[in-house]
Amino acid sequence: MSPPDRKEDQVRRLLEGPRPVVPAGLAASAAARGDRLLRRRRTLRRVGWALLAAAAVAFAVWASLTRPWEVPPSGVSPPLEGW
Repeated sequence: MSPPDRKEDQVRRLLEGPRPVVPAGLAASAAARGDRLLRRRRTLRRVGWALLAAAAVAFAVWASLTRPWEVPPSGVSPPLEGW
């Protein structure tokens, strides 16, 4: 007998045997847990989008105040000629 046949026989014996009793409130508790997980994911997604929007606004304000695209003024004055 090869190993896959042995495993198949074990699975068949498990499926043909008696099934365990399921607790009465299992479906309700699973549904409640699923609702909590969905609410948590939705809240985290909203908080993430809000943080992203706040970061974009903060970047826009910073960029408009500091204007990083402009060349900074030179610290050295040009030579004076014609005196």
